[in-house]
Amino acid sequence: MVVVSGSNAGAMAEQLAESLGWTHHALETRRFPDTEGYVRIPSTLIDAVRNEPVVLVSNTFPDSGIVETLLMLEAINDVRRGELQNLREIGPQTLPDVGKGVFLAIPYFGYSRQDKRFKPGESISARSIANLMAGQCDGIIVLDIHAPEVLGDLKVPIAFTSAMPELAEHLKVTVDPDFILSPDKGAISRATQVANQIDCEFSYLEKTRIDAHTIVHKAKNLDVAGKRVAIVDDMIATGGTICRAAEALRNQGAVQVHAACSHGLFTGGAIARLLRYVDGVHATGSLANARDVISGGPALARGVHQLLDELGLSAQ
Repeated sequence: MVVVSGSNAGAMAEQLAESLGWTHHALETRRFPDTEGYVRIPSTLIDAVRNEPVVLVSNTFPDSGIVETLLMLEAINDVRRGELQNLREIGPQTLPDVGKGVFLAIPYFGYSRQDKRFKPGESISARSIANLMAGQCDGIIVLDIHAPEVLGDLKVPIAFTSAMPELAEHLKVTVDPDFILSPDKGAISRATQVANQIDCEFSYLEKTRIDAHTIVHKAKNLDVAGKRVAIVDDMIATGGTICRAAEALRNQGAVQVHAACSHGLFTGGAIARLLRYVDGVHATGSLANARDVISGGPALARGVHQLLDELGLSAQ
């Protein structure tokens, strides 16, 4: 089997291929002067794409990633169907259809937080994007999506996988925390998983809204005096929640505070802001970021194996 990628997830594709013992190939991608995208499967890869199942590793973030992912899936499907007609008449123009075998691994699923409709007429964008992708592949693997239930009705099999085991191992070796904290109830399952693997205490912070602009984080049954604490979440964007949580922990006597996540968006100077409150920031490379210290490849590999097992296919 082969792993391929475009412009936005090459490092994660390399990690996945290494974890699976497969080969990684980069597809040809570039942009025209008007910013439209261009995608091509190099001639040297056509046989590999046709002869073996293919896992495309690509993010649906930013918006350009959605378009590039769809274009790459279409190109892969054309090659597998044998539709190679081209104006320069290079190579065979048609070949036999080799059937299904195209899988999409999404390290960071863009629009994942738009998983609910708050007002009439709103698009549930996470579901819309997933349906677009599902129409072009035979199965999807998603890493630490914010709300898995929003993708529950896709027409292709989906494997939800998590980098929390690798995150826990990394924290154990580099921080050796005494306490794992979820910044809110929504992420407590991840914090529990990490704490259980490290064998330490865990809890969460309660959010209390004072007014339209003020949120206070209060610890629930928490004793962190003299302890090293790691705050664990699925993603960090602006870092505001983590900073408020870290401040609450410091006020209760924590001697070290670290922030760890699967997805480091780190928007608007988030890393500089975080480092005023925490002792370290730890993330996977699901998105390119300066705190990429945890491999996401093993987690994606587990998802690939899960999907192939469900479909009765071999991962050789």
